[in-house]
Amino acid sequence: MNAPLSAHQAISHAAMRHPPQAMLDELRAAFGPQFSNAAAVCAQHGRDESAFDVPPPGGVVFAQSTQDVQRLLQIAARYAVPVIPFGVGSSLEGHLLAVQGGISVDMGRMNQVLAIHDADLTVTVQPGVTRKQLNEAVKSAGLFFPIDPGADASIGGMCATRASGTNAVRYGTMRENVLALEVVTASGDAIRTGTGAKKSSAGYDLTRLMVGSEGTLGVITEITLKLYPLPEAIMAATCAFDDLADAVNTTIQIIQLGIPIARCELLDGNTVRMVNQHSKLGLAEGPMMLMEFHGSPAGVQEQIAAVQEIVADNRGHGFQWAQTPEERTRLWTARHNAYFAGVQSRPGCRCITTDTCVPISRLADALLDSVQEATEAGIPYFMVGHVGDGNFHMGYLIDPASATERETAERLNSQLVSRALRLGGTCTGEHGIGLHKMDFLIAEVGTGAVDMMRTIKQALDPLNILNPGKIFTLRQG
Repeated sequence: MNAPLSAHQAISHAAMRHPPQAMLDELRAAFGPQFSNAAAVCAQHGRDESAFDVPPPGGVVFAQSTQDVQRLLQIAARYAVPVIPFGVGSSLEGHLLAVQGGISVDMGRMNQVLAIHDADLTVTVQPGVTRKQLNEAVKSAGLFFPIDPGADASIGGMCATRASGTNAVRYGTMRENVLALEVVTASGDAIRTGTGAKKSSAGYDLTRLMVGSEGTLGVITEITLKLYPLPEAIMAATCAFDDLADAVNTTIQIIQLGIPIARCELLDGNTVRMVNQHSKLGLAEGPMMLMEFHGSPAGVQEQIAAVQEIVADNRGHGFQWAQTPEERTRLWTARHNAYFAGVQSRPGCRCITTDTCVPISRLADALLDSVQEATEAGIPYFMVGHVGDGNFHMGYLIDPASATERETAERLNSQLVSRALRLGGTCTGEHGIGLHKMDFLIAEVGTGAVDMMRTIKQALDPLNILNPGKIFTLRQG
């Protein structure tokens, strides 16, 4: 039996399973105007924020109900044609690309908040609901959903990639905040996993299996999430450092002392310059931490006093406070737009992004060496980090026509991820595996664990029609 293909080999060698005309006719009859195979529509659903160029899907179904998804998968199973779930297209590792052809199922019209159970601190939504839409819907109940990956991603997409973001240091990731799911299987059956209860010991944990499966085991059609009371007091702050190492050490000490900071973000000086230009800010152009504190007024003040002392011990300076919602929104919007600030800093570029996560005690070893390597390579880059939980991101801005620049970026990516693995970390803290990190998954968990994943995939999706070619390749031969 031959070894599995790498990500780039998988794209170039994949057998394309184009929808036959009979299937297209059946989809058109079943879905009417909810189906399109117009070139522009397919192109829109064949591109995400990754640097991969892959032919678009052969058609798009705009699902409006669980029954629509079931009908699509039943048809797809008869023709053995892939189905690729599509949220808002903000994924970074090629998750939604039709590497083996097929039909994209756009979940954007399934965008209803179905039930808010404020007494239980839970909410049930359809997968097309976006993060901002959800928080707008629950704020009148004095509640919020804290997972914030930056982009206004769909909740279904956030489940599929096991997203996290700036608040993860305090509130966890999607893994900790999804209670129950409705999922349509490869055969077109709808199953339910989990309940509204905060814990359960009933059988296999199918909810956790589906969260992070990147659409390869089922299509998520309904989600029940945990909510949290809006904090009584919120304070955000920035502070500057002359040396990146001092900023990293500050982060490590804050976490090791158990200060319940809600957000703890780090940008290097290069990235701050890009953010200033993009968002018209006047932040000091050096290493900078962005922090947010949640709690009672007295509790927030205690957190602030403790953090200020740590910052001072590490030669930090220039504290600036954002107290009003408008000031905080402006600050965090600028941080969330760091990706776009980077891309716009080099017109016409493509961004090869990567993220890793390491134990907090090894953050300095991982982050500082990675930034130094990028600087020495001479390739434009940006660096942002949810450093409170040891997670940081690098974006290498390449000329898409330059094979040399792409090779350099991929070399830097490989060095960064390999370093994280040596330090006891993971190849991805929140982006997911997709296409880009399939090789690194094997390096991280070993062939035995990946073979177990293949066994699960083949048992639940024997025709390999659910987003095939992602996370790992099926063995050839």
